[in-house]
Amino acid sequence: MTDREHATVEDFHSYILVTGANGGLGYAICCRLIDEFILTRPNSHSLRLIITTRDKTKSHDTIAKLKDHIFRTRKHHKLHEKTPLVAKIYLQAEQVDLCQLPSVQTLVKRLIRSLPKLDTVILNAGHGGFTGVNYPLAVWSLLTDFRNAMTYPKFKLSGVGDLTDPQIPDKSPSTAKDSTRLGDVFCSNVFGHYMLVHGIAPLLSNAPEASGGGGRIIWISSLEAYPSTFSLTDLQGLSSPSAYESSKRLTDILALSSRLPTTRPYTTRFLPSHHVKQYLAHPGICATNILPVHWLLTYIVTAAFYIARWVGSPWHTVTTYKGACAPVWLALASQEELDAMEGGDGGAGKWGSGIDWRGNERATRTEVQGWGGGGGVRTGGDGEGFEVVGRRCWEAMEGLREEWEGLLLADE
Repeated sequence: MTDREHATVEDFHSYILVTGANGGLGYAICCRLIDEFILTRPNSHSLRLIITTRDKTKSHDTIAKLKDHIFRTRKHHKLHEKTPLVAKIYLQAEQVDLCQLPSVQTLVKRLIRSLPKLDTVILNAGHGGFTGVNYPLAVWSLLTDFRNAMTYPKFKLSGVGDLTDPQIPDKSPSTAKDSTRLGDVFCSNVFGHYMLVHGIAPLLSNAPEASGGGGRIIWISSLEAYPSTFSLTDLQGLSSPSAYESSKRLTDILALSSRLPTTRPYTTRFLPSHHVKQYLAHPGICATNILPVHWLLTYIVTAAFYIARWVGSPWHTVTTYKGACAPVWLALASQEELDAMEGGDGGAGKWGSGIDWRGNERATRTEVQGWGGGGGVRTGGDGEGFEVVGRRCWEAMEGLREEWEGLLLADE
């Protein structure tokens, strides 16, 4: 399955890239993509799934796990051994460190050389930058407002001002600190992906309109994208005690405003093809290792997630496989279905993996402060503010991209 030599371009019908695929939500997205592709596509269709991890060991382990998952899927659905299932799924592993822009550029060059197109990119990789939990506040919040505290926790502790390693290592230490570093969480969650997508834009533009209206970019956000954590004057969240939440609010703003006329001067520089569309998803609330806590607490937290679901929370998917529902739906749904759900241009929504108390998951719209839940910009008030902030964020991100492309080019 991983031998590129055994297949020609004509054999592959869908090309999907998933970042951060070695564990957690990223791995679950890959598994669910495989399952739904196998069960909903005819045998004449095939999928090349390109996964990224940070090193070759993780890539090797992830490919092995995905192969095993394919085998178990075939066995579970009682597909005959001779069913051309293996021939339908091709796995390709790539390595990238999204906190290092030279690594991103290297990946871009490899993908441009090796792929004819990309139908979908799922921007999942990233980290929280969390350092622990404010336990007294956590206990108080859970005792006084359990469901809300489990859905919108305010008791996580984060590092402040964390920076990446120097992007251009041969600079002197003083210069490197000032000009060749970026906010660590910002670079991992937003800017590394931003640079990656711009670099592979030609591949996304090559996705045929007839089979989906051009390529799709799916940004992975969070329920914790609180407006109060983000400031335009601190785009990278370096002064914020909530760098993760700030990065996710920025993600929401960029994705939701990407089709507005006011952002077009910047989005067309980022993605020259108007056929490429950006979508926004979140996994609900899953049990992952993003928060560094004692292993025993992970079991307690998981149990609390189930309780929150049973008392009415629509977002506690708990497992990452159920959390992958919305991103995978956005990746595999027909363009006609997505256009109908989002009501055409300007009707972008934040699609979350919702769930009922029985554990039945579904993709559902999520309310976004300043934007709403039904899609489209509100006239006046918060909506007007969101539109203006969207334009300014795109302007700032394009300025930052051009600045860093210039710095990296000068270092070559």
